[in-house]
Amino acid sequence: MQATATVLVYSDDANTREQVRLAVGRRPAADLPPVEFVECATLPAVLSELENGGIDACVLDGESAPAGGMGVCRQIKDEIFRCPPVLVLIGRPQDAWLATWSRADAAVAHPVDPVALSDTLAILLRRRVEPASKAVAAR
Repeated sequence: MQATATVLVYSDDANTREQVRLAVGRRPAADLPPVEFVECATLPAVLSELENGGIDACVLDGESAPAGGMGVCRQIKDEIFRCPPVLVLIGRPQDAWLATWSRADAAVAHPVDPVALSDTLAILLRRRVEPASKAVAAR
C-alpha cells in the first residue's frame, strides 16, 4: 500500500474546501492510506497540480465561480492523460445529470454529508490506489 493518497480539492470558497477536509479526515476508510490534501482556488492551479502528477483523486466544487467544478471536470477528463477519478459536489440532487455530462466518476450533493463524501471518495481512491499496490506485491 502506498504511504499516502493525495486528494486535490477545488473550490473558490475556502469554507467548502475546509468542509471537504474535515468530512474526509485523515483517511476516508480504514483500508486506505492517510490522505494529504492539495487545495486549489483557481482553474490554473488545478491544471498545474494535475500536470505535475501525484494526484490520486479530485473533489471539485460544482458551484465554484468563475470556473465551475463540472466544467473543470469535463476539461481535465479531455486534457489530462490518465486523469485521476473525480468527485463533483453538486448544488442539488437534480443536478446529477450535469455531473454525468461532465464525466465525473461520482457526485455528492451540498451541503457536504461527511459519511456520503468519505464513502464515495474511498471508492474512488480504491480504484486508484489498489492497482499500484497490487503491482508492487506481484514483484
